[in-house]
Amino acid sequence: MLRIETNSPEETRKAGKDFSKTLSPGAILALSGDLGCGKTEFVKGAADCFGGGDMVTSPTFALVNEYPGTVPVYHFDVYRLENPDPALCDWMDDYLFGDGICLIEWADNVRAVLPENTIWIYFKKDPARGENFREIIIC
Repeated sequence: MLRIETNSPEETRKAGKDFSKTLSPGAILALSGDLGCGKTEFVKGAADCFGGGDMVTSPTFALVNEYPGTVPVYHFDVYRLENPDPALCDWMDDYLFGDGICLIEWADNVRAVLPENTIWIYFKKDPARGENFREIIIC
């Protein structure tokens, strides 16, 4: 388990970039946390690591955005999917078992379809420690 504390969106983005340097193609990161807790900033940092961070936007309506780079980054936002039938998520297989890096926001909603080797990343706010404080736990 790795625990990271950040105090600004820029620090959260840097944490995503730094952690992504340890990843290999095929990595799957499941991001879990409340709205506005830094998931998309972390994804921007991951995409920075592979050359596509400035293109990152939340794919809420498209479900997945693809960012080219030295390794493709697949950015999912599955907020609108809640406990789907795994058979209905077979469209994700090309991404999950491909040669890119998958980052899945609201991953708790599709936990049943994610492989065992998924890296879980939990984001937590703590207003008592500041408006921009974030605790990021990577398991």
